[in-house]
Amino acid sequence: MVDRGSAARPPEARRPSAYDTARLGLVVGALGVVFGDIGTSPIYTLQTVFNPRDPHPVPVTTENVYGVVSLVFWSVVIIVMVTYVLLAMRADNDGEGGIMALITLLRRWNSQQGRRTTAALAALGILGASLFFGDSMITPAISVLSAVEGLKVVEPSLESAVVPITAAIIVVLFVVQRRGTAAVGRVFGPVMIAWFLAIGACGVLGIVDHPEILRALSPSYALGFLYGHFGTAFFALAAVVLAVTGAEALYADMGHFGRRSITRAWLVLVFPACVLSYLGQGALILADPRNISSPFFLLTPDWGRLPMVLLATAATVIASQAVITGAYSVASQAAQLGYLPRLRIAYTSESTMGQVYVPWVNWLLMVSVLTLIFAFRSSTALAFAFGMAVTGTITITTLLFFHVARAKWGTPVWLLTIGATALLLVDLLFVAANLTKLVHGAWLPLLIGLTVFTIMTTWQRGRELVTAERVRLEGSLSEFIEQLRGGRATLLRVPGTAVFLNRGRQTAPLALRANVQHNHVRHDHVVILSIETEPVPRVPADERTVIDDLGYADDGIVYVAARFGYMETPDAPGTLAMLDPARTEGRLRLDEASYFLSKIELRRGTATTMAPWRKRLFIATSYITADAAEYFGLPRDRTVIMGSRIEV
Repeated sequence: MVDRGSAARPPEARRPSAYDTARLGLVVGALGVVFGDIGTSPIYTLQTVFNPRDPHPVPVTTENVYGVVSLVFWSVVIIVMVTYVLLAMRADNDGEGGIMALITLLRRWNSQQGRRTTAALAALGILGASLFFGDSMITPAISVLSAVEGLKVVEPSLESAVVPITAAIIVVLFVVQRRGTAAVGRVFGPVMIAWFLAIGACGVLGIVDHPEILRALSPSYALGFLYGHFGTAFFALAAVVLAVTGAEALYADMGHFGRRSITRAWLVLVFPACVLSYLGQGALILADPRNISSPFFLLTPDWGRLPMVLLATAATVIASQAVITGAYSVASQAAQLGYLPRLRIAYTSESTMGQVYVPWVNWLLMVSVLTLIFAFRSSTALAFAFGMAVTGTITITTLLFFHVARAKWGTPVWLLTIGATALLLVDLLFVAANLTKLVHGAWLPLLIGLTVFTIMTTWQRGRELVTAERVRLEGSLSEFIEQLRGGRATLLRVPGTAVFLNRGRQTAPLALRANVQHNHVRHDHVVILSIETEPVPRVPADERTVIDDLGYADDGIVYVAARFGYMETPDAPGTLAMLDPARTEGRLRLDEASYFLSKIELRRGTATTMAPWRKRLFIATSYITADAAEYFGLPRDRTVIMGSRIEV
């Protein structure tokens, strides 16, 4: 938008230009973080479709090239443009997107929906999140491999160096994760802008040589390819889906940059650049079928191939960075919602929500990615595995979105039926095509997804059992308070403030019970603090705490519920410091307060609550639980841990 005559207006009238500048900054940031994965798909998509070593090869004919390019274009339009940009991104959870946001929305509407329906849909969402972990392992491997493979085009003798160079880049990438992406993020946007301009320009060069490729934009070529050569087209879909990898990132990163910024970046630069690249590669293959070996790099002029390899490597590293950070976010949110143990999480940016570092996930991903690189050794081999994770996540997101559309907006059933049938038909066609690659690598993301799904659901079930047993051991808090008041003569009150972390106000903390029963003492000021994670990204400051005097305003015992969103880091001391002394029966002496934690030791019991193997898995998973004192921000030198044993 042109700002005419701004110099003649007062400062107040020129403020919208500053707002537009901020908006432009968000668009550039979105280009650097959101579109890395989908923006690097042109490197390997058409190369994989026409791979002669594919178990179901697509013959390189003029009709097939038009059909494949048309399929790629319309797949991007239907899945990315319609499913995500126009539809899914409208279903946000207080500004946050992604499949975990859909799960939290489903949990929020638990009272409005049938329990079984809600549980089934939530389980489906967890499966989608689990498949995303498979995507997080495969994306860095296939992206960086595909870029470094450009060296073979520049100098064929460098083929043996591709895998070692890729592995070295991956190791460096994961080692620097602890530093966070805040500093590097400032250059991500400009690098990706250069990338999209470069691939778009190269695409134009190919189109100019063979402008007839523009006919592939017509849906008649895609439909004709599907109906006229369904056997060939069906197997081609397993590779065509690579063009939409990273679509979930548009939705998942909506909370970072906003729907409008992501949409503008997609429409103005990303979509046109990718389409031009696909059309240019199609034109190149029409000119000489031998170009299927590496159409992306061969589309670049000779003098620009080495710079393009370097730019592609930078772009794929950025794509990997985005999906790795996404894995951290999913793990963090899953832990907050009770699907994973409490993990040690470090927030790496003071200005950008969601930039977190999870050490345990980081090193697990690094080992997994390196294993994939040395096992598959080429991007085309990995492509068979890649599609399954992508199509599974997209299909689940589509299904959950239409359920949300009915529950949240009351969209008519007939309209939902038409939309869901059309989009799910496309999604399921891609899923079916990728299932044909099951024995060629597609089993890998399914195995990863089912493994993560089993861990998540087992932890959720085991956590419910432990919580129920813990409630029985702790007993009623109100009855315990009455016992304290009735036994004042035998109970010694010591000066100071004691904070007991607990799961709620219904039961008495085990550490408090042990202190009274075994030590026969209590502090002058006792705070029973519970940290509650709400199914929203952030909780407003004025809604942070709820205080209860537990029936007596003169005994120095208060209950405080501190509410945090799943995107926030719990801070117990900081939250208590903000409380009004008038509401806590006096000033809390937090500078010398003692914090008490109840640590549970798990043992496998004989009760038939879970299968024996799931009990072992639950107990094994509990060992990665982060230190509670560190997680809640408690001072270590004033934290007391008291243990108890529970059988599952």
